[in-house]
Amino acid sequence: MEETTSTTQEELEAKVIEVLKSIYDPEIPVNIYDLGLIYEIRAKERSVFVRMTLTAPNCPVADILPQQVEAAIGMLPEVDESTVFLTFDPPFSPDMMSEEARLELGFM
Repeated sequence: MEETTSTTQEELEAKVIEVLKSIYDPEIPVNIYDLGLIYEIRAKERSVFVRMTLTAPNCPVADILPQQVEAAIGMLPEVDESTVFLTFDPPFSPDMMSEEARLELGFM
């Protein structure tokens, strides 16, 4: 008999955060979550929506990074659909970084 396990919204969001912490902007040695590029994560059933930004609108990975995020989240076995929405409102600021990220980058 197979066991069925259901993942709660909070558990799925925690797994998404772990995935996001494994993705780095290639020019900055800090993951995109701690860098403050993730504005919103919404998980509902087997779908995940992420609203994110980049460090600058002319960022060299503007075309690649959101696709990478969407693909990485889509690899989670609990996810059937992942959507990433890129926004520049509000614009990125170093204030959005975690304390660890600010320490790593010498902002503290």
